[in-house]
Amino acid sequence: MEKEVAEKIKEAGGNLYLVGGAIRDEIMGKEPHDRDYCVEGIELSDFIDLFPDAKIVGNDFSVFLIDGCEFALARTEKKVSKGYKGFKVNTSKDITIKEDLKRRDLTINAIAKNVLTGEIVDPFNGVLDIENRKIRHVSDAFDEDPLRAYRVARFAAKYDFDVVPETVEKLRNLKDELNTLTKERVFVELRKALGTDTPSKFFRVLKEANILDVHFKEINDLVGVPQPEKYHPEGDVFEHTMMVLDKVASKTPDESVRFAALVHDFGKVKTPKDILPRHIGHDEVAEEPIKNLCNRIKLPNVWKKKGIETASMHMIAAICKDMKPYKQAIFFNKVNRSSIGLDDLELIVNADDMTNSKEVKFADIAKETLNKVNGTTLMDKGITFEECGKEKFIHLLLEEQAKVISQLERQEKNNIEI
Repeated sequence: MEKEVAEKIKEAGGNLYLVGGAIRDEIMGKEPHDRDYCVEGIELSDFIDLFPDAKIVGNDFSVFLIDGCEFALARTEKKVSKGYKGFKVNTSKDITIKEDLKRRDLTINAIAKNVLTGEIVDPFNGVLDIENRKIRHVSDAFDEDPLRAYRVARFAAKYDFDVVPETVEKLRNLKDELNTLTKERVFVELRKALGTDTPSKFFRVLKEANILDVHFKEINDLVGVPQPEKYHPEGDVFEHTMMVLDKVASKTPDESVRFAALVHDFGKVKTPKDILPRHIGHDEVAEEPIKNLCNRIKLPNVWKKKGIETASMHMIAAICKDMKPYKQAIFFNKVNRSSIGLDDLELIVNADDMTNSKEVKFADIAKETLNKVNGTTLMDKGITFEECGKEKFIHLLLEEQAKVISQLERQEKNNIEI
């Protein structure tokens, strides 16, 4: 399809280029998710005449959809007001592909390939930056869009690239304008960042640029909060949180679970200074800062619920095997009813252990227990809710579950001894 479109454009005096993420990923040996094209040397009216069936999308400038791919005319942009929408766009046919690439944010995104000839157009050495694993802005036009600060941090996380010092300084200069971003756009960047292999790098870059506090104040507040060195040789709560986040990210692609790992220790910021570096009861006071973050940038309710539940239960989960079977049964039911669930809470608890002292395992025993003994199994034995009343029925249920837990723990212990 692209060759046919390119041939038509060539006949009309223009050129078609593959641009942006598609060519970047192609150079990196990755499969492109989307293929975006830039059209050079064609007026808007001529393009419409050439492709009358193309669907026009976009409000600020015309983008055309052909067979699911986006085609945009080469353009330049001029900043005319604050915010990410404050641009005047020019799509004259005289604008070259190099001029179009100059308006882009990063050198790794400012590469094009002529569809017909295969020629690589790389005026800002983006290929070299890919080879050296560097994130670098293209020009001073970078300063015109505050969203680029979060895009830089997100690309650093996505590819585990380092941001060059000059670009970090550019991020720092965008701090005042970051507040012009909508909550929706901030959430999109956060969600994409959490979906990367090294999500901690997103927050580390923002911290380095001193802009983490603009939309992520509660995460910035973790910086410098001390912890007992015996259990946390890695350093402060921010460093601990970043390590837990990456460990959890290596085990699950679920962004809501990764978010729960991110906020699990928010309560440590509220620890009274006179008991530091210990954090007694931090699991009981985390709800407020988690809600503040979620409400500020309108995060999904399921993220908020999982975050609050994880923060409130992760300390008990770490020691639940030391509790009496009856108490374990209460806890297992509580976690099973929660949004975070048994498996994901167990995952976060193990990632939370920086000393690797022992693996916490409770999910399998809990699921087996709850499967063997529940309200239905009691009723099958003739024990009904109506006859017992709510309080006694729950007590009997927990007692039966506690017996199963004791039996399973004995079996586990015998297997270990064998």
